[in-house]
Amino acid sequence: MHNDIFTIGKFTIHGYGLMIAIGVIVAVLVAIYRAKKAGIDPEVVLDLVLIGLICGFGGGKILYLIVEWPDFIKSPMTYLGGGGFVVYGGIILALIVGAVYFTLKKKDPLIVMDLIMPEVSIAQGFGRIGCFLAGCCYGRITDSVFGVVFPEGSLAPAGVKLIPTQLIMSAGNFLIAGILLIAATKLKKRGQILSLYLILYAIGRFAVEFLRNDHRGAVGVFSTSQFISLFIVIIGIGLFVWSTIGIKFGIKEEPKA
Repeated sequence: MHNDIFTIGKFTIHGYGLMIAIGVIVAVLVAIYRAKKAGIDPEVVLDLVLIGLICGFGGGKILYLIVEWPDFIKSPMTYLGGGGFVVYGGIILALIVGAVYFTLKKKDPLIVMDLIMPEVSIAQGFGRIGCFLAGCCYGRITDSVFGVVFPEGSLAPAGVKLIPTQLIMSAGNFLIAGILLIAATKLKKRGQILSLYLILYAIGRFAVEFLRNDHRGAVGVFSTSQFISLFIVIIGIGLFVWSTIGIKFGIKEEPKA
């Protein structure tokens, strides 16, 4: 809602960037703690952070440009130089690159992904607070007492009550993180925590999309993210079943968190 936290001279701390930074730091600390507890080399976490940051922003931007392709072609620099990301692009690219990277490093990618997915949800929870401060990813107009009025200069329309979809998504991500952390103590098959993340995030994202009112592309009657969510749920369920009955990549299984 107030993206500029404070300014010193020409240096301004923006709420969105600050929340992203806090989310990454908290996620890294939690992941390192869990890695040590599980007997996994903490350097794996640092590798994942680097992959996540590069692929998160890169994949998010690429999918955003695909969604906005007709307008991007007309004015490329407007879209390349400004903001605009689709979270699913970052998630998908990071999972693909991470799986390939850790397979080449002789690390079981499922064990690594199981370790990091609760922390991914934590980082996303803080990131959505950043969205709220910036005003992006805003919701539909509402008369509810829970509606929020954004100020002038925000990315959201000013002067009208809007559903705070950013905070709903933030709460949902923190809830998913909690569920995954608890599930990690109960589910011991490789890939189960990753698949559970995919299922829960996709279902939550599909539902919240009905409340959003920002421009984000469409595929038929669904928003772009809803359309992708349908496939993510199917993949997540398939992976969970596959993980439960047992998967072998020819890599020695390591302890998991």
